[in-house]
Amino acid sequence: MAFNELNSVEHYIVHQLSGVNLNNTAMAEPQNGYGATWKFVASSYLQRGVNEVLVESELKEALIRLNPEINANHELADEVIYKLRTILIAVNQVGLVKANEEFFKWMTGEKTMPFGENNRHVPVQLIDFENLTNNSYVVTNQYRVRHRETKIPDIVMMINGIPVVVGEAKTPIRPSVSWLDGAHEVHDIYENTVPQLFVPNILSFATEGKELYYGAIRCPLGYWAPWRLENDEDAIAKRLGLGEVGKELSDLLNPVRLLDIMRNFSLFSTDKKKRRIKIIPRFQQYEGANKIVNRVKEGHIKKGLIWHFQGSGKSFLMVFAAQKLRKTPELKSPTVIILVDRTDLDTQISGTFNAADIANVETTDNIKDLQTMLERDTRKIIVSMIFKFRDAKPNMNTRENIIVLVDEAHRTQEGDLGRQMRAALPNAFLFGLTGTPVNKADKNTFWAFGAKEDTGGYMSRYTFQDSIRDDATLPLHFEPRLVDVHVDKENIDKAFEIFKESAALSDEEADALNKKSAKMAAFLKSPERVAKIVNDIAMHYREKVAPYGFKAMIVTPDRYACVQYKELLDEHFPVEASEVVISTSANDELDFKQKWGVDKSKQEKIVERFNDAQSDLKFIIVTAKLLTGFDAPILQTMYLDKSIKDHTLLQAICRTNRLYPEKSFGRIVDYFGVFDDAAKALQFDEESVKTVISNLSELREKLPGAMRDALSHFDGVNRALGGFEGLEVAQNAIRTDEAKDAFAKDYKYVSRLWESLSPDNILDIYNEDYKWLSQVFESVKPASDNTGKLLWFTLGAQTTKLIHENIHVGDVHQLDEFILDADVIEDIFNNPDPKNAKKLEKILIKRFKKHAGDPKFRSLSERLEELRDKAEQGLITSIEFVKELCKLAKETVQAEKELQELIQEKTPQAALTELFTELKTDQTPAVVERIVADIDAHVRIVSFDGWQQSNQGEREVQKSLRKVLWAKYKIKDQVLFDRAYAYIKEYY
Repeated sequence: MAFNELNSVEHYIVHQLSGVNLNNTAMAEPQNGYGATWKFVASSYLQRGVNEVLVESELKEALIRLNPEINANHELADEVIYKLRTILIAVNQVGLVKANEEFFKWMTGEKTMPFGENNRHVPVQLIDFENLTNNSYVVTNQYRVRHRETKIPDIVMMINGIPVVVGEAKTPIRPSVSWLDGAHEVHDIYENTVPQLFVPNILSFATEGKELYYGAIRCPLGYWAPWRLENDEDAIAKRLGLGEVGKELSDLLNPVRLLDIMRNFSLFSTDKKKRRIKIIPRFQQYEGANKIVNRVKEGHIKKGLIWHFQGSGKSFLMVFAAQKLRKTPELKSPTVIILVDRTDLDTQISGTFNAADIANVETTDNIKDLQTMLERDTRKIIVSMIFKFRDAKPNMNTRENIIVLVDEAHRTQEGDLGRQMRAALPNAFLFGLTGTPVNKADKNTFWAFGAKEDTGGYMSRYTFQDSIRDDATLPLHFEPRLVDVHVDKENIDKAFEIFKESAALSDEEADALNKKSAKMAAFLKSPERVAKIVNDIAMHYREKVAPYGFKAMIVTPDRYACVQYKELLDEHFPVEASEVVISTSANDELDFKQKWGVDKSKQEKIVERFNDAQSDLKFIIVTAKLLTGFDAPILQTMYLDKSIKDHTLLQAICRTNRLYPEKSFGRIVDYFGVFDDAAKALQFDEESVKTVISNLSELREKLPGAMRDALSHFDGVNRALGGFEGLEVAQNAIRTDEAKDAFAKDYKYVSRLWESLSPDNILDIYNEDYKWLSQVFESVKPASDNTGKLLWFTLGAQTTKLIHENIHVGDVHQLDEFILDADVIEDIFNNPDPKNAKKLEKILIKRFKKHAGDPKFRSLSERLEELRDKAEQGLITSIEFVKELCKLAKETVQAEKELQELIQEKTPQAALTELFTELKTDQTPAVVERIVADIDAHVRIVSFDGWQQSNQGEREVQKSLRKVLWAKYKIKDQVLFDRAYAYIKEYY
């Protein structure tokens, strides 16, 4: 039996979850009985129509079983189901995330109905969280569902007839096909064509049998995460591709785990663009938060230290832990205190809590308020500042159900803060979280948080290597520049000696430190040196950062240097391209304060502009502010000209390691000489930290070998042969899918090195070879955009530029001369010449890519991929291949013709004109053309890319439409307004 995704991965998943082997048995009959285990039921046995998402008979039984009031009157179940159907139907109006949020309120038992005595409202239970065996758990495959189109997800998992998990299995036979292709199908296709299916969704997953990744609805594919098991012995086997994903599958999709994620680990938050988003935990956040909760519930050990590497999501870990602690009944409404470093308050952590609408959160920035709250026995989540405990009195509250979570716990060693905290809250639980490992010398930190029962002093650890492996953060490279302006070794040692404290300095302390070392300050800020550095920054930014759409941060010795850098940078870039972010003090001169002072509100606006890819702001200039707790994924390069080391250095450089589209690493450009001795700059007991950052020059050394490996796929091929013939010879050298995928893997590595090093002089030697490899790569890319997305990626900015500079293989450009029309196709059909067939195939691939978003062209492209596979496996003759190819080409020409007609018919204005003509009544003015022109002009002013996904965008467009229809033309017809708005949403 040949392997395919159905009989291998999909059936393996069903077998792993339910024990039913679909490869060996006749179609299994539905199994009866309840229990916290999955039962397989074939989709044909489910009592539902193809247009229905819920299995209403199952849901009705659960409602009767779990709700005494409904049990007494079964008809009440229909009222609940009607409410749920309303949410499913509304998904197209309110959006998937809002619909999911509303449905979750029903699933978690937050909703009430007037089913009690005298119409008293009582909570409605859809799922039993106390006795999990009271629920039915069904897994099915090939689940057909229709909305705009009919789709058939591979795996659907239902609790009490509600589909809560969707899974996609891909074939493990072709090397380039991975979990990413399955995730793309779920995220980009199913969520858009059958959104109702995802309204009750807890999570979706995708696997090709080697790796398991999962994500929430509307979660970009770059943020899907692997599920790992703690202390998994098979980790090495998996890395070699020898282990199955069965253990992870069974663990993640265990009903206990899924219901825990739904109830305690699902956040609905608002992003920076004011859009509603859903967040579910990565496995390290889930594991870390549950370790905190379990330790508090057990009550024996009163502390714990969590080291999760910078950028791997500690803020959300704290939110998840606080939320679950507050919801745990046996803790009797505990007080959870979140203590943050002083520079963080009201920024990252409290911002995360506020955006996620967590209930009962109080923020306080002085010990008096905190003391009052604790004396009044406040039972809430309190966010305060760690340094306020310097003034704390002993025995502020002796209650046991107080849990303190301390962010950046290594700071507590200063001034014995850990001991003061323990004295103030003698019976509380103290948990320390840190993004940098704690050194054994930091005795206070281990005393305050490290439990002797925990191996190595850590309750949970998630290292730099773990975060890179899981794509939670990006690698870091440093690039020494202008070595002649570096501080010499002797002075660096002195600077490091002065900079002994592990806490980040405030802006004012940085100034004071520079005064202490006047000689050093004079050298660092000498006008000639700073001018040289700013010239270099301008050149470096234009060459290496701007082409990719990334932004940069400049870290200077003190506040006055920030101003110096800004004034010089303005000579190279517009004034609005950079902002100084510093604080001012009472001792500053009035002019300085007025010109450079940045208060909290102004800082928030600057950060918002910086995070906006479309804004003019490209640089933020700082000395101490924003070096911790600043989350800007678009920041890729840090220009460093300041003496920092250890914890502060690690925290600062990790500002650049956040995930962002097309970003493959964070870069630190070192002008100070901090990394002249990297080992001295990052002194930690934890050996692995030494590999956190590597010199960019190490990538240069890897390039020759990488180029050799990529070219080795074409031994004997004459690369000087141009035109179509040259391309065909190259393609023939990698004829099979296996050979193409092996080449793609090696090319991807070369391409990453190239994009990272560009425009380094070393690339000049390999320019022609790399250009040739890039053109071959593009020419053999699968026709369907849904195949092998992990290997067959989109070329980077520098590679694309290189190809377009000077094409010499001439694949795409020459093919444009080969017109695709009915006569040409007929000619190829009647005279099947392989060369012309090859050209036709390439044209079709290009056309399909051009119309990638259109379902009709997507389907044609998938058919071409199937046809190529059949030809490659020898299942059809070459003449049959050409004839089938011609049929596809005819359908493509027809589809393009229809699309062109539609586009001509339906320009935005044409669509609106059609609508107003159709709805014209006696009350409607005859001047339809004028109304449409007015609407068009107003909408184009206020709309922007993606406005339909933004509350602000929708509000502005609706306001403009009202201005034209209601105010100007006095048309107060709501039906007309709604229809017009729907057209605008679709066509603009």
